[in-house]
Amino acid sequence: MERRKFLTSAALGAGAAALASPAVAASHAKQLTIVSTWPRDFPGLGTSAQRLAERIAVLSNGAFNVEYFAAGERVGAFDSFDEVASGNSQAYIGADYYWGGKHPAFNYFTSVPFGMSTPEWNAWIKHAGGQALWDKLSGEFGLKAIGCGSTGTQAGGWFNKEINSPDDFNGLKMRIPGLGGQVLSKMGASTVSLPGGQIYENLVSGSIEATEWVGPYNDYFMKFYEAAKYYYTGGMHEPGGGIAFGMNKAWWEGLSDYEKAIIEAACAEELASSHEEAIAKNGEFLGKLVDDHGVQVRAFNDDVWDAFGEASAEVFEDARAHSALATEVDDHFQKTLRAQGAMLAAFEGTFINQRNRVLGLI
Repeated sequence: MERRKFLTSAALGAGAAALASPAVAASHAKQLTIVSTWPRDFPGLGTSAQRLAERIAVLSNGAFNVEYFAAGERVGAFDSFDEVASGNSQAYIGADYYWGGKHPAFNYFTSVPFGMSTPEWNAWIKHAGGQALWDKLSGEFGLKAIGCGSTGTQAGGWFNKEINSPDDFNGLKMRIPGLGGQVLSKMGASTVSLPGGQIYENLVSGSIEATEWVGPYNDYFMKFYEAAKYYYTGGMHEPGGGIAFGMNKAWWEGLSDYEKAIIEAACAEELASSHEEAIAKNGEFLGKLVDDHGVQVRAFNDDVWDAFGEASAEVFEDARAHSALATEVDDHFQKTLRAQGAMLAAFEGTFINQRNRVLGLI
């Protein structure tokens, strides 16, 4: 698929997709208009969102009249929050850290620097009290959100120069949202948050000198390698990359238990599927980036990681200072992270490190 095709589909009149279900929609079917923060047919994030909308339509068997709008087809990507909070649409699919300007605690329900991997984040949300905090936060804005996807650990980003020391971030113009962007700002970078459809043009024009997006599978189709050849492996900013299905709270509360179960089941299925898809495809597409396009893969050195850590500590303190709720979320998140992280390091971490050593993978 050509990058131009999926980035411009809205401008070419793609419009909303009315999704069919096995039964003819009855007059009493509930309207479910979904807006997304990603372009139509964008491999990975975009196709995951479309797959979720289609799954809800199929499972509902006519209980929902589902319409899906990609970014720019109904509202702009970053207007999705207000569109759903107002009730103009019933749900969005997006990354909740996009709403960090409304409340910094939203960052924790996507990913934060030195935070949780996907299995850890899922465990926190589903079994360790994270969902209750998400409900408390979202409820203040008239929303109800649940997890519906994950990118896994994201790449450190694309750069037009090598990063050899923390000083290399000083003055760097980079697209990176969330608390990760605030970390780099502390290190002297000039950071911006751009929706996916605007990154390539800004990188090629030189308006930005670096960007993070997702990982090899998603990034391949963005053709960032045309402007930046240095690609850094796992970054500090998004170790999990959770995706949200955010609904208008009043609409959600008006659903029957059966209707709620449909949405919860479809979201749970897509959360697992999207993460598994990333694991399955990232290796293949990293190979394509290197072999077909001459991308040079790098890893941040320990000095850079230490600087990330120091700046992250400042960013978390800034977030906590916002409000009692921000402090409550950070306290709970950090306590859970340390408990889960220690266990995973002792079991999964030990096994994976030793397996990779024995098999010669490291």
